[in-house]
Order: sequence, then C-alpha cells, then structure tokens
Amino acid sequence: MDLTQEIRDRFMKVEPAAIGHHITRGFMRPEIKPVCDEMKVVGPAFTVRLNERDSSALYYAVQKAPKGSVIVVDRSGDHTFACVGEFFAEMTRACGMAGIVIDGPATDKIALKKMGFPVFCTGFSPVTCNVTGTSGETGIPVECGGAVVNTGDVVFGDADGVIVLPEDFMPLLEAAERKAAEEAAMRKKLEEGFIYNRRRDFDVVKFFESNVPAAMNAIKKQHCQY
Repeated sequence: MDLTQEIRDRFMKVEPAAIGHHITRGFMRPEIKPVCDEMKVVGPAFTVRLNERDSSALYYAVQKAPKGSVIVVDRSGDHTFACVGEFFAEMTRACGMAGIVIDGPATDKIALKKMGFPVFCTGFSPVTCNVTGTSGETGIPVECGGAVVNTGDVVFGDADGVIVLPEDFMPLLEAAERKAAEEAAMRKKLEEGFIYNRRRDFDVVKFFESNVPAAMNAIKKQHCQY
C-alpha cells in the first residue's frame, strides 16, 4: 500500500507502542533509539548494508532513494565505527529523506540534536567510517536491530524505538488510532478525578487467586479422551 502524505500524517499522530501491542515480529532491538526523544520518523525503507569501515554505499543510497525514504543501515555487526554524522545527516535531509536508522553508532551527537533531523542509532562513537569505495550494497534485504527490513517496508519510530510494518499496515494503523482515542478519553477522566486503581477488562485478582491448574484439568477430563 502506498504511504501517501495523508497516511504519513495519520502515523505521526499515533505511537509505535500502540502498534506494538499487536505485532509479534518486525520490531528492532530496544537499543536503537533516536538521538533525542522528540524525533519521530515514518517512511518506506531504503536499505543499505555497510561492510568494513567503508560508508560509500550510504552516499549512493541518498542519491538513489525516493524522496521520503528512511535510510536503514545494516552495519554487518560492527558497533565501533560511526557511519553517520552531522554533514551526512544534513545531506540526507537535503536529498528529501525522512530519516536514518542505523544498527550501530553515529557521531556528532550535539550537532545532530541541534539539527533535529531524525537519526536513530545504538549509541555514539568518536571513530568513523571512511569513503573508500571498496564495499557496500543497497536495496537488498538487511537485518537492522534484529528485524529483517526490505526496501519499501514501512519504518516507524519514536522515543520508544523502531518497528517495521508489513505491507498491509492499515489495520494496525487503525488499531493504533482507536487506542490513541481511548487513551485520550482516559486522560480526560483522570483529570476529572477518576481513580484508576485496577483494570476493568480483566480481573487479575480473581485469576491469580483461582485454582487455575485444577480448572484446566477438569476441562481436559471433560473434553479430552486419554
């Protein structure tokens, strides 16, 4: 499904965590976080795999990726050399990309914070990659933060982390919108004095104080043949 501007705007009004309730795969490890908490990104992935200390494929990617893409970088297991800093992020923004997600460190932390362009990474490093033109691939399936990412997959991230959505993402977006509406209503009730001291949808006290194993055995005896 195409990620139109209208759909992008709808995504930016909800949180990845609201979708995280409904997925069992397609989420990156929690250590991939934005440079600052205010950063949020959504867009189709354009994938890059960097090998060794060569970042030349990144510069090729920002010239070739469709505008609005999120550059997703597989660092091939390297967690020492930063492949993105202030000026590459500025080039990425100038080329019309939506953001960058790296399974590895960035550099120029203070400058990236001031810039505000969405950069997600595992941390920061003072040692960087070089442009040597000796390796790297683009537009291929990659692994980023433990998630498989293909070019065109929808990448959605905020201060809580990054998820990768399937092609049929609309039911998940709609579920997130419903949850956002429910949470807004709950906040209003709390402001009006509502005391939220237990769940209304599940009686956890009754569940844990019941003899669940005995009940399960009774059901098995009634319905199963041994």
